[in-house]
Amino acid sequence: MNGQLSDNELDNLINDGSLGLDDSLDDALDVESVAQAPQQDLSFFGKIPVNVTLEVASTEVSLKELMEIDTSSVIVLDKLAGEPLDVKVNGALFAKAEVVVMNGNYGLRIVELSGAGLHDLTA
Repeated sequence: MNGQLSDNELDNLINDGSLGLDDSLDDALDVESVAQAPQQDLSFFGKIPVNVTLEVASTEVSLKELMEIDTSSVIVLDKLAGEPLDVKVNGALFAKAEVVVMNGNYGLRIVELSGAGLHDLTA
């Protein structure tokens, strides 16, 4: 034999799975390559700006009701006074917070994290 395989012989080897590689050897190679992969520096992502908003509450009104609103109108919202407010990052819920005043500026005191990972914050 001249060391070359015909197309039929190659197809048979591929389809039969008899290329001579042991599955455990493949697994060991995969684990080894993952273990040797360098840790990536993710600090770059810390510089990407995101939009943080504080949502007090919300409600749904008809367009007719909205058109009738004037300066003395009151719109009833869906949260009770004293409930934590929603902190959203790029529109996705990130945490619950309460408003505080620090040195004359408004701030947020986080009272509960929503458990949202980075993948939930992408829009």
